[in-house]
Amino acid sequence: MELDGKKTLDSDEKMIQEAYQDLLDGYLNSNHRKKVEIIERAFRFAKEAHKGVRRRSGEPYIMHPIAVAKIASQEIGLGSTSICAALLHDVVEDTDYTVEDIAQHFGPKIAQLVEGLTKISGGIFGDKASVQAENFRKLLLTMSEDIRVVLIKMADRLHNMRTLGSMAPNKRYKIAGETLYIYAPLAHRLGLFAIKTELEDLSFKHEHPDIYREISEKIQESEARRSAVYSDFSEPIKRKLDSLGIKYEAKARLKSIYSIYNKMETKHLPFEEVYDLYAMRIVFDCDDQSKEKGICWSIYSAITDLYQLHPNRTRDWIVTPKANGYQALHLTVMGPDGNWIEVQIRSRRMDEIAEKGFAAHWKYKIGEGDEESELNAWLKTIKDILDNPEPSAIDFLNTLKLNLFASEIVVFTPAGELVTLPAGATVLDLAFHLHSEIGLHCIAAKVNHKLMPLQTVLKSGDQVEVLTSKTQMPLPEWSNYMVTAKARTRLRKGIRALRQPMVLRGNEILTRWLADNHIEDNNLVITKIQGIFHVGNREDLCYQLGADEIVLGDFLVKPLRKATGKTGTGLLSKIPLIGKMVGSTTGQTKTQEAPTSESINTKQVYRLQSDENGANYKLASCCSPLPGDDVMGFIADDGKVEIHSLDCPQAQILKAGYGSRIVATEWAKDGHELFLAHVRIEGIDRRGILQEITQLISSHLGIDMRKLEIEASAEVFHADLWVRVSDADVVNDLCSRTKAINGVTRATRIH
Repeated sequence: MELDGKKTLDSDEKMIQEAYQDLLDGYLNSNHRKKVEIIERAFRFAKEAHKGVRRRSGEPYIMHPIAVAKIASQEIGLGSTSICAALLHDVVEDTDYTVEDIAQHFGPKIAQLVEGLTKISGGIFGDKASVQAENFRKLLLTMSEDIRVVLIKMADRLHNMRTLGSMAPNKRYKIAGETLYIYAPLAHRLGLFAIKTELEDLSFKHEHPDIYREISEKIQESEARRSAVYSDFSEPIKRKLDSLGIKYEAKARLKSIYSIYNKMETKHLPFEEVYDLYAMRIVFDCDDQSKEKGICWSIYSAITDLYQLHPNRTRDWIVTPKANGYQALHLTVMGPDGNWIEVQIRSRRMDEIAEKGFAAHWKYKIGEGDEESELNAWLKTIKDILDNPEPSAIDFLNTLKLNLFASEIVVFTPAGELVTLPAGATVLDLAFHLHSEIGLHCIAAKVNHKLMPLQTVLKSGDQVEVLTSKTQMPLPEWSNYMVTAKARTRLRKGIRALRQPMVLRGNEILTRWLADNHIEDNNLVITKIQGIFHVGNREDLCYQLGADEIVLGDFLVKPLRKATGKTGTGLLSKIPLIGKMVGSTTGQTKTQEAPTSESINTKQVYRLQSDENGANYKLASCCSPLPGDDVMGFIADDGKVEIHSLDCPQAQILKAGYGSRIVATEWAKDGHELFLAHVRIEGIDRRGILQEITQLISSHLGIDMRKLEIEASAEVFHADLWVRVSDADVVNDLCSRTKAINGVTRATRIH
């Protein structure tokens, strides 16, 4: 036994040293100043601190900090300070060492980064909504102090996603959900495109393993055909560029599996009809940054001499880079097989910035300018939101998402000042962007010298003069005409200031009434009152009380005292779990309290079933899942387990925001209950085709039709059909058989 233990220790030591040497080799091959001694000290310090500790996967814990440091160094391009911080990032959180110890051994800068990472440990989110919002707020505040904190955090998340397979299903859903909802768009906004793509693919792989595998196999099967098409397309371009004497590298850039799946879902296409599976990328060498633009356009000219250009798909991100620093020239041309192919043209500098994001900017920085960098401008916007956070964690995260995912337009003020806004931005967005007072008193605008209303959507190149009036007061419904987080935050702050006297009066009324009736003022009670009066939060409740719009009466006393009669401190502790939890190994059943992150047995799955007393779950109306779909359970406020499809947008929000309420589920295979499913059918109209479709469904397949809407225009028809089925396989079979009818071009289930 001692011999086996020694062998394990020896193999562990060998694995650790090889991983560390790999990290060091990559650093030594970079352009950073070589500070090997401090990295060596940080490695030895972290290794000793984590000695004897193993990850869930069984490997020594130190392998995780080494992997994070390697990603930070080799995939993001950070230097020795960040490598040391990455190696030490879990030391303060998981051992007895303090930030002061780190500062004493490694200096204030590394200690500051480690402290920033410790503040946001355990992922962005904790188990409670308020903790989630606060942790995310800390992340962004720390980001605004030193961007390297969030870049190392991104490396930490990427390695956790690469090793997610060892986690329990409900934990995987939570982590994959928050990754897709927050980390991937944040990576995109920071210009970390390679990391953003991998985070999306890994999240998708863990949420939909079967679909991921199916698309992967189809990509492999179509490789030979795709390579032949790419070769036919690229060879003439290469010959042309060679003749021009341009030094370049050309390669096919395959769409990510997640992007392919998204396109299939949004366009309702089978894999075979996703024609833009790849793009061609041309990366050229140029030592003089002032010549990059000219070379880009000479390559553009060479390509358009060979192939037909798509008139609406040229994107010049060189003159006006994206807000995350991305620069390139994109064009789309008709390939030899008759399909459109995108070509991306970049210099080596642009390519590195595109792949590694803002970290690469430091390498190419040429002196200090007067203007703020795009990143600092974005961080300034984020700080604007942080100063006035949403009361609800989910609202807060959604507000951030407005900025994270935005693509940009550029408009001009009358003085010629250039303003970058998200696509879809309105006059109100611009007004609040310029100043809160301008937004709050905005009445209209002159867009290109023409008077236009507040809700007018702006386009790139518009010249906009915002008109104001002192008598104008802001309205809550203005938020319906805004797309920027900044505008919505400033509007809420302005309205809140106007409402504050009423809110204070209402809060006094509420507090006094609860005290007089001996009812505890806690979250459960307030949530119950909000539900009775149909208001979204405490502030709205107090405002309506203060404005005498609602009145607290005796009818509330009994239900509120009943609600607080049980022990427990939080809402979740009072929610019973309907039904039974089924052990995946023993099959034993037992009654279970509402699962929390601490209490859930990682080997248990919630079985979805129904009997004469009804179902032990409810289906979410937003995605209408069926047995056979990849689903998850969410414990709603009423204690019922609500079932969502894993890729439902609302499910993404729930996974990101309420991880402790997520339950791994499985469908009971009884097949007695029927569910409503929506199928869309399209095709070429001809006499008798509708009769054939309905006969197939009712007579041959024996499926109960509940509703049919059909519309024909010229020679084309569109039909929406609602049927009652036992599971997803029945719908898939229905779609497959319907497509076999002469004239039907598409039959797809609509979620």
